[in-house]
Amino acid sequence: MHTLNMPITPWWKQRWPWLLMAGPAIVIVASTYAGYLAVSAPDALAVGDYYKQGKAINQDLRRDHVASQLGLSVALGYDAITGTLSGRINRKDSGPLLLHLSHATLPEKDIKLVLVPDENGAFSARLPLLERSRWIVLVEGQKREWRLAGSWIYPAQRGVALLPD
Repeated sequence: MHTLNMPITPWWKQRWPWLLMAGPAIVIVASTYAGYLAVSAPDALAVGDYYKQGKAINQDLRRDHVASQLGLSVALGYDAITGTLSGRINRKDSGPLLLHLSHATLPEKDIKLVLVPDENGAFSARLPLLERSRWIVLVEGQKREWRLAGSWIYPAQRGVALLPD
């Protein structure tokens, strides 16, 4: 009988077992990292109380209707050189305005301002830096009896006009 005299090496010194184990090991590491990201960074767009949100939408629709009945409109613009947000409301006796600029994805970057129009309806406010983003713009009366809302992609759009629906 003839036998080959090949040296027998242990399995851990062979390259094929390690190559075969590399695929599942990479999947386990990647899955662990993806799970860590999912748990450590909660989604800011998720809403907890859907019923309350639905009731708020109905109130907002009523306020939109009031703005439409009053014939209100607001124009906004931002000058990055002077750091000034300025605009005009088409009603002279509107009183102070509440302006809310909501960042599309990061709530910590939201901006809230109280604006006081002059006798011609013009107003301005210092705003050191308006980030390049898509902003949800909401202008309300001081008593929140009406509202105008819209979307503004800054700086692609130099300004935004808010009209009632």
